Amino acid sequence: MMVRLVVIALAVLPGGVLAQTSEVQVAEPVNGPVLVGPAPLEPVPQRPRFEVLPTVVSVVPGLLLHGLGPLVAGDTQTAMRHFLLEGSGLGLLLAGGVPIAMSGASRRVIGPLYTVTLAGVGLFSISTLSNLYAVVAPAFPPGEVPRRLPPLELEVGYQHVADPAFSYRHFVSVGALARLERVRLEAGAKLSPDEGNLRVRVGGAYRLMGAPEGARGGEDGTALDLEAAAIAHRYPTEDFTLGGGELFLRGRYDMARFSPRMAGSFAEMGVGFAVQRYIYAGPVDDILFEQLLFTFGYGVYLGRGGPFRGEALLYYDHRKDDFPGGIKAGGGVPGYFGLRGRVLLTKRWGVSADMQAGSALVGRVSLVYALGGEP
Repeated sequence: MMVRLVVIALAVLPGGVLAQTSEVQVAEPVNGPVLVGPAPLEPVPQRPRFEVLPTVVSVVPGLLLHGLGPLVAGDTQTAMRHFLLEGSGLGLLLAGGVPIAMSGASRRVIGPLYTVTLAGVGLFSISTLSNLYAVVAPAFPPGEVPRRLPPLELEVGYQHVADPAFSYRHFVSVGALARLERVRLEAGAKLSPDEGNLRVRVGGAYRLMGAPEGARGGEDGTALDLEAAAIAHRYPTEDFTLGGGELFLRGRYDMARFSPRMAGSFAEMGVGFAVQRYIYAGPVDDILFEQLLFTFGYGVYLGRGGPFRGEALLYYDHRKDDFPGGIKAGGGVPGYFGLRGRVLLTKRWGVSADMQAGSALVGRVSLVYALGGEP
């Protein structure tokens, strides 16, 4: 009779202890077991080596011709995909930008055309950053998608705003985030104790595609969310209030699907629409307006399993009604750039931080406490 035994071989390496599992077959004749032989181990995939030349080429001239870095490194498949991504971004940029210029930015067509233009800028920017990541990533172990995140997170922190148009500077920031299967609920407030300036945002999201954040298991971070939110921002010194609602569609694509070189990174893009009203005290008429919402960014996962887990994202946000405002460029059409990160350092405690640059400079850091769930 044949039986199968599982043998755990532990090999001590410079970086620690590596566990490998192999199967052996043992025959059990009358006189005792006889070792037949081990089954071969499955080969461990090798990560590409870090090379200096592809890194240099990815900057000059790679910032203009994305994919040259991977091409010099011998990864033609990744290089061709970068060329295609860059070409798609430039194509959308021309498809939206040229008609805008020819029509004189007519309000009849500016909405859809501007969305196409921003999508082109987003794809081109994502291609630029992923082109650099592809050649730099082999220098360090990639982060992993957190298998699960806590069902409830609470945070409190400090925000500083340097805005030449307003006198407020210091804010207390509080927030809460709840994950319920495919639903995510969020609420946050930022209050200036001196000025009384207060901004409150309450919203939620439903996961249309992809695994829920609270139970990803072995799946990657690719997902599509439908978000909705209500915002109220009170300016007591200036004596007006901004209020409104918004609807937003946000997608995330795990770049490991794009190429194995991109493991540990992700791209985001989203589009939405907001209806808002400025409410003034006294005889001044209220102002109702609509705002196109658009965002794109490139990020990395932090941590490789265990309680330490999170992510960091470099992004552009097209909205103008938040503390950073819009970049002062020509007609003031652009939004603002930002860098944010959120990481759980232990099972319960973590930190969240972001920096934003538009017409104002904004910085925030918060302490995060997680309730429920397992690391």
